[in-house]
Amino acid sequence: MDLRFTDEEKAFRQEVRSFMRSEIPAEIRRKLADGQEIEREELVRCQRILNAQGWAVPRWPVEWGGQPWTPIQQYIFLEELQTNSVPQPLQFNCDMVGPVIARFGSDEQKRRFLPRAANLDDWWCQGFSEPGAGSDLASLRCRAVRDGDHYIVSGQKTWTTLAQHADWIFTLVRTDPAAKKQEGISFLLIDMKSPGVVVRPIITVDGRHEVNEVFFDDVKVPVANLVGEENKGWDYAKFLLGHERTGIARIGITKQRLARVKRIAKATPAGEGTVWDSPAFRARAALAEVELKALEITQMRIVSQTAPGGANNAMASMLKIKGSELQQTATELLMEAAGPHGIVFMDRLAENGSNDPLAELEWASLATQNYFNTRKVTIFGGSNEIQRNIIAKSLLGL
Repeated sequence: MDLRFTDEEKAFRQEVRSFMRSEIPAEIRRKLADGQEIEREELVRCQRILNAQGWAVPRWPVEWGGQPWTPIQQYIFLEELQTNSVPQPLQFNCDMVGPVIARFGSDEQKRRFLPRAANLDDWWCQGFSEPGAGSDLASLRCRAVRDGDHYIVSGQKTWTTLAQHADWIFTLVRTDPAAKKQEGISFLLIDMKSPGVVVRPIITVDGRHEVNEVFFDDVKVPVANLVGEENKGWDYAKFLLGHERTGIARIGITKQRLARVKRIAKATPAGEGTVWDSPAFRARAALAEVELKALEITQMRIVSQTAPGGANNAMASMLKIKGSELQQTATELLMEAAGPHGIVFMDRLAENGSNDPLAELEWASLATQNYFNTRKVTIFGGSNEIQRNIIAKSLLGL
């Protein structure tokens, strides 16, 4: 197939690039490019700029804010978003719960939730994983018992990303304990302000508060908040994860990081030269770029051959595996470029500010933090070991 972009696609890329660079605040893009945390208000601001342009949820149905773009245009848009260090619209809203509600939700749920999700008026989080039910998600035990017009929800979720900011959580709950594991699960929308919902922080190895535990103590949830049919939640979860894994390769982000690796390595002293003068380092960086180009071509092939709605599970799993590994490789190279300077911790820099003699090495401390944080990408969205099982079963018949 011909993987060259048409003149129309090149013009579309330029339109998107120009908008990103002129309308998204430069200071926010710079923070993201440097590996700093984006504040809640900054993400909301950027998503609302995109939504006003009609670009916050381009993969949704047109009647709910999507765009009639081709798969290649969708690909170009995501790549420009990432390579220009624009905060990606909140994935829980735009790539997870939004598509599920648009596809399986009632008309009332669509009217109530979709516009607010697109504009980030409601911040959503994902309630899937539990203690003992991560990769084996079908073993979840969080229960929802029907009581008239409500469900009574009891149980726990863990590794709930950004739950400290969330207004709503979409959850998988067990509604039929007598059924087979996958057949007794439902997809339920829960207001985080409901009595009985408790959020407790988990501080990760990089020192950040990104994930949480969420507890449900007899939480009353209206039956109207059930998406689709009772006990069909596993089907909706598979649909959601297909959307998540297709975009989880994050090729644009890895491109930006590898370019930054080269810039920093060429400027960082090492011995009588720079880090970039090491043939071994250059060889590893070159191999990462070659593998990234191969992944990019693979993703373009999949995108061009995929019907609307996302790649099938095996294709999405391939992108997820290699994309997450390359994300880790890029952060490994950046930390290697930092060398011993990477032991400078941000709390010291925050305390002493520009008076600290090591303040110019803030990037090195961020490199270490991002290295630790990126260890998770081969786990979330379904661990890479599980993705290999999906590929073996779907494509190899094993």
